[in-house]
Amino acid sequence: MSGGVDSSVAAWLLRQAGHEVIGLFMRHGHEEAATCSTSDAPRKQGCCSASDAADARRVAEQLEIPFYAINFEQEFGRIIQYFISEYTSGRTPNPCIVCNTWLKFGKLVDYADSIGANQIATGHYARLVQTPGGRLALCRGLDPSKDQSYVLWGIRPEVLARLQFPVGDYQKEEIRRIADRLGLHQVAEKPDSQEICFVPDQDHARFVRQNRSPLDTSGAIVTTDGRVVGRHAGIEKFTIGQRKGLGVAFGEPRYIVRIDPMSREVVVGTKDDLARHELFARGANWFFPPEPRFECQVKIRYRSAAVGALVEILPGDRFRVEFLEPCYGVAPGQAAVCYQGDEVMGGGWID
Repeated sequence: MSGGVDSSVAAWLLRQAGHEVIGLFMRHGHEEAATCSTSDAPRKQGCCSASDAADARRVAEQLEIPFYAINFEQEFGRIIQYFISEYTSGRTPNPCIVCNTWLKFGKLVDYADSIGANQIATGHYARLVQTPGGRLALCRGLDPSKDQSYVLWGIRPEVLARLQFPVGDYQKEEIRRIADRLGLHQVAEKPDSQEICFVPDQDHARFVRQNRSPLDTSGAIVTTDGRVVGRHAGIEKFTIGQRKGLGVAFGEPRYIVRIDPMSREVVVGTKDDLARHELFARGANWFFPPEPRFECQVKIRYRSAAVGALVEILPGDRFRVEFLEPCYGVAPGQAAVCYQGDEVMGGGWID
């Protein structure tokens, strides 16, 4: 229970279905550091904060279910170090996927075992569907605007049978109406948590600079033909496909097309320069054994549409994606997630 409307209604749906429900809140212990921004901009809605914990506890009281806050500060510390390391290596991290894979559907499974709970449920917009062959498939949520299946590709296949996603069969507005009808007014209209929980002001570069050891990541901004057009304060400020905040005026749209962590150069170009016809990924996790070569749809970012591609399984835990049409904004560090229709086949980290 994150203190948001989705997990709150999920708890109620489970109780209505006859389950014995225990509410758990993951406390990361980094709220104070995360919210100490030098910016005067108001902080946006995150998750895992003290106020979120209070909301989750109040909902649990209203639903008359036990509630516990679990201290995952040490584990979150490792996720934060991953986040910092990726940005200073010129990659674009996705800590939500790491958190889901390692904590929510990893460490939380261990906790469930310790208290004798046989299932784990969250407020993710995803579904578990029994296939005609009897296999349990992870599928997109029914609300296409809220589908979160992309961030769940790393779940261990053997864990799927122990999971439930109660809100995955609903539209978001239905969930809000249920919360309002139940009198859960503190969460019914609460904004969705779109931000990284330990960087609620979304100033990633500031957070990285404040939490890393002294390291000079500044360098030149160059065009695709090698012409120097400016300087930047650190590669952690940029991601592939970024258009705004480049610090250089061109008179027409320019995008970050490459980040070189060795030279610390940030390369800018046109949209055509962003086009990629293939990618390589590592750390693959498949929910069922794939064919050596198969056709599917691949998502390269949470907010991207899935695009047609041919996938080739490589030795080890790697695979190659060949796009049927040019794909834009492929960023090392993000995930390539393979779909067949609504079903998630698996995925890996883009190299």
